[in-house]
Amino acid sequence: MVEAAYGPWVPIVGRRPFPMQDDYAARIAAGQAWVLEDAGAIAGLVVIEREADHLLLDNIAIDPARQGRGDGRALLDFVEAEARRLGLAEVRLYTNLLMERNIALYARRGYAETGRRQEQGFARVFMAKSLSGCAARAPR
Repeated sequence: MVEAAYGPWVPIVGRRPFPMQDDYAARIAAGQAWVLEDAGAIAGLVVIEREADHLLLDNIAIDPARQGRGDGRALLDFVEAEARRLGLAEVRLYTNLLMERNIALYARRGYAETGRRQEQGFARVFMAKSLSGCAARAPR
């Protein structure tokens, strides 16, 4: 599914986006990968990493055949709820500078740009969303 979701970005970015190179077996083993299922089929996935003061949304992918059905919103809702459950007051993410559609989507969801820089050969846009009503507490 990640191959299908990110494949259209290859000609735009000029190479395979980083999520296409990730080790999902390791992500699953670390408890960082979550899937959205519909009738027993994977509709989408997120990879999240818990940090001391925030939750990092490392990757979100939706089955291209299901795009536009609200699955991305459902996964973003899950990520934000998971941050709150963990007592974290912020979700951070990054995306490729050339993925303008994604940047606009995150902005509509309340994510604000916090910076731009080159990392691992990719031009990245960093964004964050403060989660109101969540008192941060020390991680366990």
